[in-house]
Amino acid sequence: MAVFHKTSFDCVRFDIYRKVPKDLTQPTYTGAFSFSFLGKCVCIYTVCIFFYVNELYVDDPDKDSGGKIDVSLNISLPNLHCDLVGLDIQDEMGRHEVGHIDNSMKVPLNQGYGCRFEGEFTINKVPGNFHVSTHSATAQPQNPDMTHTIHKLAFGEKLQVQKVQGAFNALGGADRLASNPLASHDYILKIVPTVYEDLTGKQRFSYQYTVANKEYVAYSHTGRIIPAIWFRYDLSPITVKYTERRQPFYRFITTICAIIGGTFTVAGIIDSCIFTASEAWKKIQIGKMS
Repeated sequence: MAVFHKTSFDCVRFDIYRKVPKDLTQPTYTGAFSFSFLGKCVCIYTVCIFFYVNELYVDDPDKDSGGKIDVSLNISLPNLHCDLVGLDIQDEMGRHEVGHIDNSMKVPLNQGYGCRFEGEFTINKVPGNFHVSTHSATAQPQNPDMTHTIHKLAFGEKLQVQKVQGAFNALGGADRLASNPLASHDYILKIVPTVYEDLTGKQRFSYQYTVANKEYVAYSHTGRIIPAIWFRYDLSPITVKYTERRQPFYRFITTICAIIGGTFTVAGIIDSCIFTASEAWKKIQIGKMS
């Protein structure tokens, strides 16, 4: 008689799919923070920086200005009486105006011993200068004091656009109160035409400028010292243009995809490194306890 014996076979399980790493399946606080908060912030910030295009070209952008540039000047002379303060304008087209008073105002300072001059005027688009001095006064002071603070010097329209940064008021805050009272001051300006065009196509015209300055004591032909604050200017032939644009829709979509993919890839790498380090630290602690 044949006897059959039952045999038990252990089941061997085969898995043709790779196991997902633990760091990709186990939720972590760092992963949630990286993917949800930081990822969104980076994506939004990166998308928002693609709205302005800068270009340079040689041209006179504001052809309707009649060859004029608007100037706004605000300066304080704390040790010079308002009766002595005047603004003179001259340029290479033959303009020579002493004691300009249109659209200007003098405000007494220090109980009348000083003066703040505020003025708005135009200059021609040619090299020239305007200066604050005592030249237009009926009588010259014995001890003129040209120490000053410049609050504002701007050309053209004011651009109130946060993302357009430039030197539109480069001399704003210039403090020469510690200078020699009898010294003259030369501010040499290079004016750069600037155009801002918004999404509707409306253009605004302003001017940036660079500045260098020097201080010296000047004597007149009579031997007297008659100091002044000179703003000598010249115009750059290069125009800077800022154009606000929206990207084409297809480029916007591809840019969004690239940004999101790159952001989440980097966030995943950071989270994986933190998770791996955390797991290794836990194993070390368990090993110490055992």
